[in-house]
Amino acid sequence: MDFSIRKANPGDEGGIAILVSEFRRLAYGGEKPMDEAVKTVKKQLENCFSDESRLLLVAVDKTGEVVGYSAVHWLSYLVFGGTEGYVAELYVREDLRDRGVGGRLLDEVVAEAKSRGCVRLMLVNKQKRESYKRGFYKKQGWVEREDAANFVYPL
Repeated sequence: MDFSIRKANPGDEGGIAILVSEFRRLAYGGEKPMDEAVKTVKKQLENCFSDESRLLLVAVDKTGEVVGYSAVHWLSYLVFGGTEGYVAELYVREDLRDRGVGGRLLDEVVAEAKSRGCVRLMLVNKQKRESYKRGFYKKQGWVEREDAANFVYPL
């Protein structure tokens, strides 16, 4: 498959919103109306453009269609004396998986993290997800932490 990875641009919100809607449907069983999804993505894109602690990468095919994305947040860690990158989201269109898109998105995240002098990257991958079951992140060189629990505080 012929595709490229780049930082998201104004105007990408429609393509990203389609993927976000697919992700929500597959992972959580619900969807927002598309106009709401586009508004949400557009606001997040604007935040990324004005805040250096956020990064949104997109994978686009040769026609310019967005076929995958990754959202990353850069967090200062005093104890590590540096920055950690948190991969909040990585999603590839369902019918285009196993073609190297997700791996290339992660490669770009790693390159960006190195250019920023990050000490490490982290992400959360739910064990029920297909990507976990097929060992996607392990195959990309990521190491599963056995000594940590992931907690959320619902608001």
